[in-house]
Amino acid sequence: MRGFKLLLLKEERALFSSEIVYVLAAMFLVVMGYTFSVALFLNRSPSLVHLFFQMYVLFLLTVPIITMRLLAEERRLGTMELLLTSPVSEVQIVLAKFCAAMSLIVIMLALSGSYAVVLALFGQPDWGPIYGGYVGLFLLGCALSAVGMLASSLTANQIVAALASMGLFLLLWAIDDFGFLLPDPYDALVTNLSLSAHFVPFATGSLYLSDAGYYLSITLLGIFLTVRALGRR
Repeated sequence: MRGFKLLLLKEERALFSSEIVYVLAAMFLVVMGYTFSVALFLNRSPSLVHLFFQMYVLFLLTVPIITMRLLAEERRLGTMELLLTSPVSEVQIVLAKFCAAMSLIVIMLALSGSYAVVLALFGQPDWGPIYGGYVGLFLLGCALSAVGMLASSLTANQIVAALASMGLFLLLWAIDDFGFLLPDPYDALVTNLSLSAHFVPFATGSLYLSDAGYYLSITLLGIFLTVRALGRR
């Protein structure tokens, strides 16, 4: 456990010592703040549903940038062998890097919580969709981080890792549009692979175990495959 804590602290320092992290967080908050202000003060819409869907899209674009260096940087610098021979297991290495990436996502979500506070000051919002939306965004962040980390473990090039995970995210985002073109039962199977199909219930205040299970399954599968990828080196 002590080795895991030290490794996690190392990953946190490496992540938050990068200027790109602060640029991403600032851009995220600026875009969200503009959207929230327009919806609240111009459209008179005391809701965060539209904001959750925009966060969802931004996560598809920003999480690959957050995760691209997690393991690709170790391979590029030649420190992967040193890391694997240290007194920590592959599982601890992967979990430390995953937790470091998720810490930034959680901070971004926590900062966006100020929008809910503003809604509470100006009116009486429906808290069900707000709670559900944040749960959905957290689970989405877990799934995207795990897949992005897997892509980072397969290459030494950070740009390749980012593009590969971003391409996969965009495919899973739009795959339900193609599912309706397929015959039964393939249409339902393809549609159930969609990231957006499982996110909509969260954003609208409907929590289903099947949707949570979908994101948790992707998260665990991504972590498992990343551990296996490290174990083969």
